Amino acid sequence: MGIILFDGAEQQTLLPLMFTRPVADLRIGILTIAEKWQKYLNQPISFLTQPYLQEKFPLTIADENLLINGSVCPDEALVDAVTYLQEGEVLKQNSFLIAAKVSSGDVKTWQAVIASFKAINYTPEFVRLVFPEDIFRLNETELRKDFAFLTKGKTSASISNTNTILGNAFFAEEGAAAECATFNTRLGPIYLSKTSEVFEGANIRGSFFLGECSQVKMGAKIYGATTVGPHCTIGGEVKNAVIWGYSSKGHEGYLGNSVLGEWCNIGADSNNSNLKNTYAEVKLWDYPTQKLRGTGLQFCGLIMADHAKCGINTMFNTGTVAGVNSNIFGAGYPQKFIPDFSWGGIEDTEIYAINKALETAKRVFERKNREFNETEANILKHIFELTTLNTSK
Repeated sequence: MGIILFDGAEQQTLLPLMFTRPVADLRIGILTIAEKWQKYLNQPISFLTQPYLQEKFPLTIADENLLINGSVCPDEALVDAVTYLQEGEVLKQNSFLIAAKVSSGDVKTWQAVIASFKAINYTPEFVRLVFPEDIFRLNETELRKDFAFLTKGKTSASISNTNTILGNAFFAEEGAAAECATFNTRLGPIYLSKTSEVFEGANIRGSFFLGECSQVKMGAKIYGATTVGPHCTIGGEVKNAVIWGYSSKGHEGYLGNSVLGEWCNIGADSNNSNLKNTYAEVKLWDYPTQKLRGTGLQFCGLIMADHAKCGINTMFNTGTVAGVNSNIFGAGYPQKFIPDFSWGGIEDTEIYAINKALETAKRVFERKNREFNETEANILKHIFELTTLNTSK
């Protein structure tokens, strides 16, 4: 059985986060959506995504295939419903397509083929990501669900008795390290991955996840629901933020109600606003409509796509969207929409030359002992061509 996670319409509404990955590669809670499906189904996962991403995220077709919308997070009831599908059937909630079971010959033309399939309506609620703010907004739900799923029947490894742990919802993988830190799990669970480290004086309230090879620095103040993916460095004050991997927010400053992609860097003493002085609804830049969109949220901070970086003392306005490879510096508040491959601040912004962006990406990869290969370079080149219209406005 082939398990294929496909990009639906959410690929557009979740931009700019989706320029560099399929929808199912989004991290929410502890795991990415693809990792969740892989663990629930105990089978390999492949992707049906944008052509320029397909080499990095390959598609594998079997004789029988389950096509699953990549924006949908699994739970036990939904997994049961999906696995019960027979060939020629689709699982829907009203008009929304959740999954379909197709033969090998129908995978690449599935959108036309499924029109004649038998529809099965699914009524229970489930978690689905539609807009960037859904990632931090629904992170508490997914943190708790992933924690329960991953720790079922397991016992936490021991950590140093110099730490203070409040409550019982604490789990550390073998090899996680912490000294003289406070972990409060009374409001939500805390999960530390192997090779992660929490330094002295850090105070963490759940729900919280720390990925492999990531560090929480001395004196950090972290509130739930916060996710820190692998190979990250975190310091200062963080609340309800999702940081995917290979990114750094290692210094003082506030990050709240926000999402950071991979390979991002937040300069020292940088802050984001997550609440307007008027307490009014926060609006975010919307890529499909090219205008601000109401979120329905009172609290909404920074949405920062992969490879974006900001200099020291950067101040982000409420509901700021920073595009792929944007490089932000200078005095004052940057505009609420910082286009992809833009270089500068409020006084002067220009297009970030692709050759210079690639040179920087190569150095950043090397610092994390990763290879910046031709596939990665080609993805960024393609995004550059797609987005320079916005950057040059």
